[in-house]
Amino acid sequence: MRIVITQNMTLDGRVEMLDDWFDPGSQGDDLAAELREHSAHEDVLLLGRQTFCDLRSYWPHQHDDTTGLADHLNRVDKRVVSATLSELEWTHSSLVRGDPLDAVRAMRDEPGGEVVVTGSIQLCHALIPAGLVDEYRMFVFPAWQGRGRGFFPEGQAVPDLRLLRAASFAGGVTYAAYEPG
Repeated sequence: MRIVITQNMTLDGRVEMLDDWFDPGSQGDDLAAELREHSAHEDVLLLGRQTFCDLRSYWPHQHDDTTGLADHLNRVDKRVVSATLSELEWTHSSLVRGDPLDAVRAMRDEPGGEVVVTGSIQLCHALIPAGLVDEYRMFVFPAWQGRGRGFFPEGQAVPDLRLLRAASFAGGVTYAAYEPG
């Protein structure tokens, strides 16, 4: 499978949500359609503990979700990197124990489409310098945060990137997908 990092971020490249610039319930129809298209290729959602807990506290309870994202998240194979969680309490979830980089290398050898990592900043910051990312997807929101962790690890060289696709959405969000080049 291919390893894809998908992040929501601010104009200044911050993915750590310290302010209220992102609301999963207020996405326009065009952005929701883009996310559904991405979900169609997603076989595994790989998450760190904090992101998993954040998603688990929100998405399983969205019974009136017209975007289809709640249904997708409730049925996708979710793998959680954690040394502290023991009860996941969300359907189709399993723990990844041990070295997450070894686990991701093994996932690359599995048949299928994509392993998508979203949020999970610490995990993403380990995958990037290890050269394990096949595609970077950036949804840039029209906000400036000025602090917080960025898409790429501090002090690490950003890999050369080749643009695969770009789009913009009615709500002001822009999208760009890149592969290491």
